[in-house]
Amino acid sequence: MSLIRRVARQNQTMLMKTGSYYLIHICVAALVAYAVTGNLWASLTLSLLEPTVQAVAFFFHEKAWDRAGRRAVRQNATASPSSGPAIQGA
Repeated sequence: MSLIRRVARQNQTMLMKTGSYYLIHICVAALVAYAVTGNLWASLTLSLLEPTVQAVAFFFHEKAWDRAGRRAVRQNATASPSSGPAIQGA
């Protein structure tokens, strides 16, 4: 259980963002599903299934973007200043 707590602490902001996205997505999905089907039970079922899958995908999407941002910062920090164009005519 300590592994789950450590991962949750390390990703607290992302998990909170994922949770708020999940709640908004459920509301939107329920309204759209009800507008399309006219059936309350079908709209509730669809609105819980699809956003749950999307929330998991969103979490990993955010992790990938976070990793890409850190990689870009690391590459910029290690880039050599002499790698730019040479100045001529001095």
